[in-house]
Amino acid sequence: MEYLLFIVLAYILGSIPSAVWVGKRYYGKDVREEGSKNAGATNTFRVLGKKAGVIVLLMDIFKGLLAVVLPFFLLGLIKEDVSRVEIIHVQLLASLSTILGHVFPVFAQFRGGKGVATSLGVIIAIHPPTALFCFIVFFIVFLIFNYVSLGAICASICFPFVVRFVFKEDDFWLILFSVLLSVAVIVAHKKNIKRLLKGEESKMKLFNK
Repeated sequence: MEYLLFIVLAYILGSIPSAVWVGKRYYGKDVREEGSKNAGATNTFRVLGKKAGVIVLLMDIFKGLLAVVLPFFLLGLIKEDVSRVEIIHVQLLASLSTILGHVFPVFAQFRGGKGVATSLGVIIAIHPPTALFCFIVFFIVFLIFNYVSLGAICASICFPFVVRFVFKEDDFWLILFSVLLSVAVIVAHKKNIKRLLKGEESKMKLFNK
């Protein structure tokens, strides 16, 4: 029951459609109807501008971070004699659930984003050094090629390798989680991959005014 509680709570957190709510409330626009039609931070930057984009980005990151942090603080209050391993397992399940909520949000007709920012929040909470490593990979790729999607794909591919071979983690569930998350991000970007191969993907300049 404790596992189910945090899985449901994480899904609800992930389902908060930051881009949709910010766009409709302050700009009178639904980002899912413009640009790439994706309810994520990148499309918010394109459609609504930097201010809205930064707000949505931070909100989406925070959703992932909070979904992982809550089991750490609350599980011990609900259940006695909780082991560190059990907490980690609940956190991993909550992580996947909150990302699923972001991609298929119950509060936005199940039309969400790709889960990249929320995944970053999850990784920050679970393994901060890996989050920093993956962010650097993303930033370098984005800076060179000006493709947000390519940066996200490269960072996601690096994630399980960094966990296993750079930081030498050997927990089976953590490694499995890193692989599943990596695959999920790549699958979510399948349309972007096709556009990249055709040279049709939209670029975004980091320092545009």
